[in-house]
Amino acid sequence: MKFLSFSGISASRARTLIFFLLIFAGVAWSQAALPFPKVTFGVDKAGAPEDIAVTLEIVALLTVLSLAPSIIIMMTAFTRIVIVLNFVKKALGTPEAPPNQMVMGLSLFLTFFVMAPTFNRINDEAIQPYMKKEIDYKQGMDKAIKPLREFMLRQTGEKELALFVRATKQANPKTVDDLTMTVVIPAFILSEMKTAFIIGFLIYIPFLVIDMAVASILMSMGMMMLPPVMISMPFKLILFVMVDGWNLIVQQVLLSFH
Repeated sequence: MKFLSFSGISASRARTLIFFLLIFAGVAWSQAALPFPKVTFGVDKAGAPEDIAVTLEIVALLTVLSLAPSIIIMMTAFTRIVIVLNFVKKALGTPEAPPNQMVMGLSLFLTFFVMAPTFNRINDEAIQPYMKKEIDYKQGMDKAIKPLREFMLRQTGEKELALFVRATKQANPKTVDDLTMTVVIPAFILSEMKTAFIIGFLIYIPFLVIDMAVASILMSMGMMMLPPVMISMPFKLILFVMVDGWNLIVQQVLLSFH
C-alpha cells in the first residue's frame, strides 16, 4: 500500500510532525502561564435591602425574557398578521412559497411597525422614568401595561369581552378600567383570530373564482384527470402580481388596526 504524499512528505511522517508540534505548543503554553478566565456563580447573604430588590428585579427580568415570545404573539398584532399571510399562501396554492421563515419574519417586522406607537409610549412613560429612578418597580409595571391594554381593548369586540366576563362569574364591570388582564388578553386573542379569518375569507374569494372557472373549462374539455389546481395556479400568480397583491394585503392589514 502506497503512502499518500504532500510536498514529498508521507502521510505517516506528516502526522508524526503534527503530533510533535502540538506537544511543543502545549509545553510552550504551559511555560507562558497565561491566565484563563474563571466564571463563578454563587449565592451570598444580602447585606442591604437594596441587594434583595436588585435580585428580585433580575428574576423578574429573566421571567419576562422567557415569556417574551408568548407576549409578542398573544398581546400584539402578530396573531392577525401571521394568520392573514398564511391564508394568502393557501389561497395562491403555493404552500412552500414564500418560506415559513420569511412569513414569520415579515409578520414580526410588521408587528413592530404597528406596535411602534404603543412601544414608544411604554418607553417614555414606564421604562425611562424607571431607569431614572423617578418611579418604583410597581408603578413602572402599571404604566407599561396601560398602553398595551388600551391597544388590545381597541381591537377587542364586546362579544368576546362579555364571554370572559360571564365566565368569571363576577359582577359586570362599570367601565373598561374595571376589566382585568385575565379577561382582556383571551378576549383580544379571540377577536384577532376572528378578524384574521374574515380577512382570509375575503382573500380566498377571487382565487376561488379562478379555481372554479378553470375546473369548469377542464370538465367541458373532458380533461377530468388533470388537476385543476395545476392549471389555475399560474393564472392566480399572474393576477396576484398584476394587482400588486402583497402591497394591497399589507396595506389592508395595517389599516385594519384602527
